[in-house]
Amino acid sequence: MHARGRRAVFPRTGISAPGGPRPEDPAAAQVEERPLSSVIEQAVQARLVASAPRMESVPATLHYDRRDPFTVRIDFPAPATLEGRDVSWEFARELLAEGLEAPAGIGDVRVRPFGYDRTVMEFHAPEGVAMVHLLTGELLTFLRRTEELVPLGDERDRLDLDGALALLLGGGTP
Repeated sequence: MHARGRRAVFPRTGISAPGGPRPEDPAAAQVEERPLSSVIEQAVQARLVASAPRMESVPATLHYDRRDPFTVRIDFPAPATLEGRDVSWEFARELLAEGLEAPAGIGDVRVRPFGYDRTVMEFHAPEGVAMVHLLTGELLTFLRRTEELVPLGDERDRLDLDGALALLLGGGTP
């Protein structure tokens, strides 16, 4: 990581954070260093944006698996959803990275920066739109960790197309 002006830039991705590196970032302090595995999960606090004047904090988990290198998933537990059941959304890792810098997405998931240290994620479904604020530092930490497994731009090299085809045709095992 190197600083360019007042923004920290992560070399392989161009992902930057306003204001440069923040070693006191609580998100960075809460991530445990573990041996390299194929899956990353990171708990984050999301603030649910509603018509009420106060935003409610809800737990969420970001998930990345290098066996599906283009995809990121965010999971919300049942108490945080209108349906009262666990809800997961999958979207492109690149969408998350782009949305930290500028509005990104035109489909069911949209991401955009909000103020100095927040990122807004919108989830569009037939039932309505859910909008959450997340700390940009937590998202940057998560993206850095995914880069350790699969650098942005190297996703195609990590796909097991033969194995996926064998599974699809019933000749392989998961």
